Parts: sequence; structure tokens; C-alpha cells
Amino acid sequence: MRIGERVSGDLSAASRGSHGSVAPAPAAAGDSFLARSKATVLAYVALTKPRVIELLLVATIPVMLQADRGHVDIALIAATLLGGWLGAGSANTLNMVADADIDQKMKRTARRPLARHAVTTRNALIFGIVLWIASFAVLWSAANLLSALLVTATIAFYVGVYTMILKRRTWQNVVWGGAAGCMPTLVGWAAVTGSIGWQPIVLFLVIFFWTPPHTWALAMRYKEDYRAAGVPMLPVIATEERVTRQMVLYTWATVLSSLALIAGTSWIYAAVAVLSGGWFASRVHKLYRETRAGAEVAPLKIFLQSNEYLAILFCGLAIDAVVNLPLITSYF
Repeated sequence: MRIGERVSGDLSAASRGSHGSVAPAPAAAGDSFLARSKATVLAYVALTKPRVIELLLVATIPVMLQADRGHVDIALIAATLLGGWLGAGSANTLNMVADADIDQKMKRTARRPLARHAVTTRNALIFGIVLWIASFAVLWSAANLLSALLVTATIAFYVGVYTMILKRRTWQNVVWGGAAGCMPTLVGWAAVTGSIGWQPIVLFLVIFFWTPPHTWALAMRYKEDYRAAGVPMLPVIATEERVTRQMVLYTWATVLSSLALIAGTSWIYAAVAVLSGGWFASRVHKLYRETRAGAEVAPLKIFLQSNEYLAILFCGLAIDAVVNLPLITSYF
């Protein structure tokens, strides 16, 4: 469950893996058994891209609170997060297995466990499959079959469709492949209700439209890495002006989608959605104006601000659900 590229961190550090996940250095031959064991454990943890999984927390908890407005089922939330974390870890691990060759060519990902041979491909593949089985078992037993099947579909889509088909063939890779990162909204709702309603579909669309500008901002910063690996990200094949124009369009689609949820929430979410959406759109517009003027830009700032926007929006959704004020629609 991808999502992206998390809220903070020095993304340019050579010791970091993709999207901020930290790849530990291999243990030297003379190191103690304890040091070697620690290095091995950290390598397997790095396979799951733990920082990427932060999106799971940002999206799943507020959705579950909205699905059961006014109630907080701690046990169900914890089980769903565990199952979702295992599923996301499986998808990220299998993604690294499929991308091991290009990870070696990119400075940003050269320290990933498979790229530096800290874990064998066979062991990583087994590890990814075990994580998927564990995810399915946890969600089926603690929540319901639908949530478990949704996580399985997410893993299959992320690895089979995005990683193995779209990523190396088209600049629209993150547009359609980003659908995998939207699935926590459906999983969280299904875990509570056993069904899919219109609200999680709206939230799915919010993350779906948010993903391209978020990812392209990072790709603008590391476009030479993607070019070296032969990955046709939009910033690699297009001018900065075209990239930022696309970012503006997707940002407005994100904001408008978020406003559609006002019909089922209170003034709290409405205020957060309007204010945070206006702020985020203004930041992306500023970046677009700078590229049109030929000025030097800082796309990584937009990358971080996009994380902040999504976190603020979903936190507003969570607060709205917990406070459980009368719906706006009840006043009309």
C-alpha cells in the first residue's frame, strides 16, 4: 500500500532507501554474531519500506472512525493496522524483488537490501509471500473476508500491474499504479462495515488524484536517477513547465474530491478541507509560476507539503468523526 514518500527526513542521504526507508550497512566479516543478526533483521525491515507504510496510518484510522462515527473500537483498529502493515510490507518487499536491477542503477535506491545483496532474492520472495499470508490471516480472523481480499488485490495490483507492467513502460505509471496506495480507505471501511460505501470511494479518489503531484515532485528532484534506470517518469520525458501544469490539474482534482465528503461530515471537516486544500493548491500554483518564469525551483518542498496536506486533511476527518457533531446536511 503504497503511498508514497513520507512526511520528513533527509531524502538525499545516501544511506536511505526509496522514499526515505533506511537501509542498514552490511555487517563486516569480523563483526559479532549479535551485530550480524541485527544487520540481517534491519535488512528485512528495510524490505518493507517502513516509512512508506506511514500512509497506512494516515488513511486507515480516520476512515475506520468515520465508518463507525462516534465509536472507537481499539482492538479492531489495531488488528486492521497490523493486517494492513503486513500487507503493505509484502507489497513493498515483492516490489523490491521485481525492481532489484534498476535499484542498483539509482543512487537513491542503491542501498536497498537486494541492491547491495544484504538479502538474497529467494529469501526476499519467501519473506514477501509469508507477509501476505499473515496479512490475510489477521484481517480475515479479526475483521472480515472482504478486507482480507482487498489487501490481496492491492498486493497483486501493486506488484503485477504497477511494478511489472506500468513502471517501466509509460509516464502514466504513477497515475494508474497509484491506485494501490488508495486501498487503505477501502480496507478500513470494509473492516468496520463489511461493505464499501460512497465515502471510502471519495477518499480513494482523494489519494488517487493526490499521488501524481506528490510523486512527480519527488521525481523532479531525482529525475537523473530515473533516467539512468530507464524509468519514464514524467519529469524525465517532459519539461518542468509541463510537469507542474499536470501537478496543478491533479491538485485541483484532489481538492475538489475532498470537498465532496462535506455532505457526510460536520463543519469541522468542511473547514479543514477548504483551508488545507486552498493552501496546498496555492503552493503547487506557485511552483508552476516559477517554472513558467524559468526560475530555479525546489520541488522537494512541494513533496513534503503534499504529505502535510494529506495528514491535515485526514486528521480533520478523524477529529470530525470522534466529535461526531450533527451533519451539515441536518441544518438544511
